[in-house]
Amino acid sequence: MPAYLEDLTIRLATGLGQLDEGRRERHANFFRSMQRADGGFRGRSDESDLYYTGFALRGLALLGELGGATAERATEFLARQLGGNASVVDFLSLVYSGRLLEMSTGHDAFAAARADWARATAEMLESLRRDDGGYAKGPEGAAGSTYHSFLVVLCRQLIDAPLIEPQRLAEFVLSQRREDGGFVEIRAMRRSGTNPTAAAIGLLKILDRLNDEVREDAIDFLLDLQTDEGGLRANTRIPIADLLSTFTGLLTLEDLGARFEVDRAELLGFVESLELPQGGFHGAAWDEGVDVEYTFYGLGALALLQDV
Repeated sequence: MPAYLEDLTIRLATGLGQLDEGRRERHANFFRSMQRADGGFRGRSDESDLYYTGFALRGLALLGELGGATAERATEFLARQLGGNASVVDFLSLVYSGRLLEMSTGHDAFAAARADWARATAEMLESLRRDDGGYAKGPEGAAGSTYHSFLVVLCRQLIDAPLIEPQRLAEFVLSQRREDGGFVEIRAMRRSGTNPTAAAIGLLKILDRLNDEVREDAIDFLLDLQTDEGGLRANTRIPIADLLSTFTGLLTLEDLGARFEVDRAELLGFVESLELPQGGFHGAAWDEGVDVEYTFYGLGALALLQDV
């Protein structure tokens, strides 16, 4: 597993190891309850989905509960997805899920993949490169996307494909930076967001292009996003915090060396307010539902807030 994802997995699993066994088991049972008959996992509809399957398997892996019949059925589901026309988001879910299953159980979801699968995949990913140096969301995209550029880099790491023109990619990422210290998703946007900022900082770390000025400005931007609820919001125009922004913002602050500059007690209170006693997390105060994606974010935030 590449350094970025390996480091993240170890950090989160270590933090979750501090939770009591009963609490961990309730969340593991929630993830397992979302598995469908075909081996995949569902989101808020009844059908299996690669995207949500990835979050469920990541959550189970962090809890040390990825194994047995759950893993066997998930491996069969992933194997059936090979050769499909998946988006970059779904493709990352597919490859990362397969790697997690292989490491945790030895099951190989890619055993039947054609010999040149990795090379063909790398070529497909590179076809998304645009003149601005970034990678587009899909073939129809005209401009680079901060988030999808991050996903492409993670995908290339997972299939052991070296980065092409990393300096050009770094220049693209820096061009997405705005005066408030944050980053935008596409160049036409003016208002920075938590999640594109997290993707940009992750990319700059991988590319070894993160300097002190960018670091300090990004810290200031993210600290301004903590709300009275305790969590982080998606951008300065949104008044309500959510678990996605809270997790990605907190992770980025930790990566920037600012873990103690945010009010951690308030953050913990926000995250725990969205935790269901039977397992699972709501996505925000307004959210009446529960799914594997937000449960992963909730557990990830809890892990980062442990004193380890």
